[in-house]
This record gives sequence, structure tokens and C-alpha cells, in this order.
Amino acid sequence: MSAKTSAEVVIDGKVYTLSGYEGEEYLQKVAAYINSKIAEFDALDDYKHLPLNMKNTLIQLNIADDYFKAKSLVEKLEGDIEQKEKEIYDLKHDLISNQVKTENAEASMKELEAQNKELLLNKARLEATLEESLLDGKKPDKTSKK
Repeated sequence: MSAKTSAEVVIDGKVYTLSGYEGEEYLQKVAAYINSKIAEFDALDDYKHLPLNMKNTLIQLNIADDYFKAKSLVEKLEGDIEQKEKEIYDLKHDLISNQVKTENAEASMKELEAQNKELLLNKARLEATLEESLLDGKKPDKTSKK
């Protein structure tokens, strides 16, 4: 666990000392967020005429609204991430399956190429044998008369 940090921050013109286990930069960021919410409401004419407790309640409600919207967005994004991880898993599975099929097809192709080479050699031998037989049958008979 990191050490506790304290930081002086200005919120709505008043100096506060915030402390926590986050860094000073984070504590300043929180104070800046609160100041932006106060400034957002101070810009509204109707807000200026409200009692202080009503002003505080409206700011608290607005911050809670921001929180729940952010939480909902996080849940949606986590769901999206989970879906994308499932898609990636499925794609990896498909990729592996296709790699196996490709390897099998390549092996079959090599086997067929070897068989084809053997058949071509047999064909060449048979053609040579046939040609020899045909030539032997067509040789002129030296004893025959014309």
C-alpha cells in the first residue's frame, strides 16, 4: 500500500487539505472537477437565487448523475471487451482449424504430386515400350522379296 498523501486544494475559493492514498495530482484533479461543477451551476441565473442547501444538493445530484453514467459506460465497455475477447477466441480457433486443414491439404497435394509423377513415369515407360513394339513390328523383313 502506498503512503498517505496530503494536498492543499482550492474548492469554491476556499482552501482545503485533502488526504488519501492517491497522489497529489489526483487530489488536485478531484478539486478541479468539483470546481468545474460549481462553475457550471454558477453560470445559471436561477441557481444564484437558490438557498445554499439547495445549491449543494443540486451539485451533489449532478455529481451522482455523472458517477452513474460513468459507471454504466464502464459496464458497457467491459461487456464490449468481453464480447471482443470471445470473438478473438473464436477467430483464433478458426485460424488454428484452418491451419490444420491447410497442412492436411498440403500433405495431400504432395502425395498426389508424387503419385502423378509416378504415373507420368509409368506412362513414359509404357509409351516407350509401345513405340519399341511398333517399331519392332514394322522393321522390314530382309528375307522378303519385293
